[in-house]
Amino acid sequence: MSDLERTTATLPADPWAGVIPRETLDLYRSVLGGLLERDVPFLVGGAYALHRHTGLERHTRDLDLFVLRETLPRIASAAREMGLEAVEFSPHWLWKITTEAGYVDLIYGSGNGAAPMDEEWFTHSVEGEVFGMPVRLVPAEEMIWSKSFIMERERFDGADVAHLLLERAETLDWARLLRRFGPHWRVLLAHLTVFGYVYPGHRHRVPPFVMRELLSRTLDEVVPDSAPALQTLCGGTLLSRSQYLIDVCERGYRDARLPPFGSMSRAEIEEWTRLAKEESADDAPASPSSSRPSTPERRPS
Repeated sequence: MSDLERTTATLPADPWAGVIPRETLDLYRSVLGGLLERDVPFLVGGAYALHRHTGLERHTRDLDLFVLRETLPRIASAAREMGLEAVEFSPHWLWKITTEAGYVDLIYGSGNGAAPMDEEWFTHSVEGEVFGMPVRLVPAEEMIWSKSFIMERERFDGADVAHLLLERAETLDWARLLRRFGPHWRVLLAHLTVFGYVYPGHRHRVPPFVMRELLSRTLDEVVPDSAPALQTLCGGTLLSRSQYLIDVCERGYRDARLPPFGSMSRAEIEEWTRLAKEESADDAPASPSSSRPSTPERRPS
């Protein structure tokens, strides 16, 4: 009996029938069941974790599984045994299982390098059920952390962050969330500010100590910073892989994804930029600036 047959044989009447295409549902169940059977650790994220935390329901043709980098060989082996193939898509954060029926993303970091997977994701994960199978889901704090940086022209996850805050503000581990954002605390402050605008009747649900701490840091920085490294730094590349390329490629700003501020190498950035251009090629022609090399030509005065 195959993994899929063993997984589905004991399931009750299918509540997902008609919601997700049968072949896509079969793929998801086969992968989840195969990994559970082999005791490969993973967390379900994306739309299914968002539903658990917020009640929002949406269905896509990809399933997000968050894994530790060191488990990728085991996942690749398990996929082969299931008649599938797990392949590297972007070396610093993502592998994929791709079929005509759909996709399974194997995520062990983030595109900008700022939200890596670690054991703490598993420590604070929550119980859930996806497609009739018991799984662990990405915790709300790490969802907020990773989603907060997604501010692409074609995708902005701010509404997801706002809904997570709306539903989970009182139960969030705010100390952990502040620690997760670390030097990127302004990104968290931006989302909290927008949350207060979107839901003015719920502003009080964000603990006062959080807002006081972040606003105090902001006031400490209102004077010009004398550090040359910060004067020529562009943090926009941590929010969008394409929209700030002009700044780091043509206008002389330093890419915040690079050390010491970030964790990505130039090779990783170049590969991630190449993939971004490939993905957008069918939608619109690349702008002249986005096709230029990623080496700064001049520094701002």
